[in-house]
Amino acid sequence: MSMTFDSETKANETPEDHGDELRLWLRLLTCTTLIEGEVRSRLRERFDVTLPRFDLMAQLDKAPDGMTLSDVSKRMMVSNGNVTGLVERLVESGHIDRRTSETDRRVQVIRLTRLGRAVFRKMAAEHETWIAGMFADLTEKDVRDLMRLLAKTKASTTRAAAQRLADKAALPQG
Repeated sequence: MSMTFDSETKANETPEDHGDELRLWLRLLTCTTLIEGEVRSRLRERFDVTLPRFDLMAQLDKAPDGMTLSDVSKRMMVSNGNVTGLVERLVESGHIDRRTSETDRRVQVIRLTRLGRAVFRKMAAEHETWIAGMFADLTEKDVRDLMRLLAKTKASTTRAAAQRLADKAALPQG
């Protein structure tokens, strides 16, 4: 059995070199990396699909009438070029159909096909079970507390980012 050697492990070896906030950030990063890696492996092994394809199908499942490529890009927080490649492969496999917008001939609208929706829903149900299994050692109270603390963390990070932008805007240009 190989031991995972991550940033958190390295920081814990010399805790005096790292503040509590840095260790917290590394713990969050480690948890995210572990969960994402496990989800990627399971999607590949069970369905022969990548996480980005799964994510794209998840976005389209919420929009039965379809979405434009640029809307998908914004929702997934990736470039139009990344989405285009994913769409091509999912069109070829019959999971997505693509059509020209009725209101703007320059815009492509994509949506899940009947096959794509059925396949995605099967993947999504298993995905939900996997995630529940990964968090099985947490009580309901643990989950509520973690959600509350992560919401507070998100708000704090958003505030810090806004402050950085305000400070940057206040600097003399030149």
